[in-house]
Amino acid sequence: MKLRIPIRQILNYSIPKRSNHSYCLRPSIGLDSDLIEIQNVAHDFAKREMYPNMAKWDEKQELPLDVLRKAGEMGFGAIYCSSEFGGSDLSRLHASVIFEQLSMGCVSTAAYISIHNMCAWMLDTYGSDNLKAKHAEKIASFEELCSYCLTEPDAGSDAASIRTTARKQGDYYVVNGSKAFISGAGTSKKYFVMVRKDDGQPGAKGIFCLLIEDGMEGFSFAKKENKLGWNSQPTRILSFEDCKVPITNQIGENGYGFNIAMAGLNGGRVNIASCSLGAAQKSMDLAIEHLKIRKQFGKTLSNFQYNQFKLAELATKLHTSRLIVRDAAKHLDLGTEEKVAMCAMAKLHATDNCFEVVNGALQMFGGYGFLKDYPIQQYLRDIRVHQILEGTNEMMRLLISRDLLTNEIFWPN
Repeated sequence: MKLRIPIRQILNYSIPKRSNHSYCLRPSIGLDSDLIEIQNVAHDFAKREMYPNMAKWDEKQELPLDVLRKAGEMGFGAIYCSSEFGGSDLSRLHASVIFEQLSMGCVSTAAYISIHNMCAWMLDTYGSDNLKAKHAEKIASFEELCSYCLTEPDAGSDAASIRTTARKQGDYYVVNGSKAFISGAGTSKKYFVMVRKDDGQPGAKGIFCLLIEDGMEGFSFAKKENKLGWNSQPTRILSFEDCKVPITNQIGENGYGFNIAMAGLNGGRVNIASCSLGAAQKSMDLAIEHLKIRKQFGKTLSNFQYNQFKLAELATKLHTSRLIVRDAAKHLDLGTEEKVAMCAMAKLHATDNCFEVVNGALQMFGGYGFLKDYPIQQYLRDIRVHQILEGTNEMMRLLISRDLLTNEIFWPN
């Protein structure tokens, strides 16, 4: 393992081996011993620190800062960032396995951790050494939280049409505009904001990235949004009115911000798909346990053939989703030409199918599944947005079809 601190020294106990899943639902299928060990650590962290509290965090709509700090101690704050600046130096596949397990404990909180990691990676990959030296370790430890800021009230799927502008004035950029649906807004300290150079250049080439910090003059927040799910993480609109940002806070080159945003989204799609896997896995576990106990017409629900066949269908959806997500993570790690399409496929397939898995599992609970006393309804609410964010699933179809229609068919001799 390459985590900054040996995991077993942190936890100070022996990690138990888990063999309670049938083979076809075992999340460790195809993983090497290194990945399985990290998977077990993430699973245990989610089970101890997150799952017992997920309903409380949802009801109170609070981000558990103490648990995030503990996640930082585990090395979960900058998973695929360089160890030179406090990162864990692991792969995208490691991250996918970790996010899957964390989301079993709380999808909303795990999803925020994945967004925070995306920002950490943007700083690690494109930021100057001075910016990394100043901010990276605090980000890796969750001492300071991060938010990714691309979407605007009038610019969602058409991300290249953003209107937030930055005008150079001496040693500063003066930023004006707004961002919408920003996870962590109001709690985060660092905001990775895509802005347009104030020279009238339209489209993607005029966009660049700024690191804007909470407390900068002219930077404010709207009220916290009241959402269906993802309630443990605050969501707000950001407003910039002549906000002064030091030129040294620029991330990447002029005109390269759209590329940075899209590269971040490739990983974000795998991350959020991984969070859907965790929700689906836990929902299946709960449903199987319920079917074995609940009786109707003198026999347990597990003895009804319809439920047996439905379980088989849901398990197949979950397994195929896990395979495609991990394959996309490998494409990211290798930097292949196919990575954009593969990440889009993974996000499309996994978020759609895992939602069906959770919904099908809820149906097996009958009326109990609709009660907030049972966690399965929270998994359903929390993963519904996964089909919308990081690029809607309609946009994923566009990316995939574009790849199919613009590349030659390979026919081996």
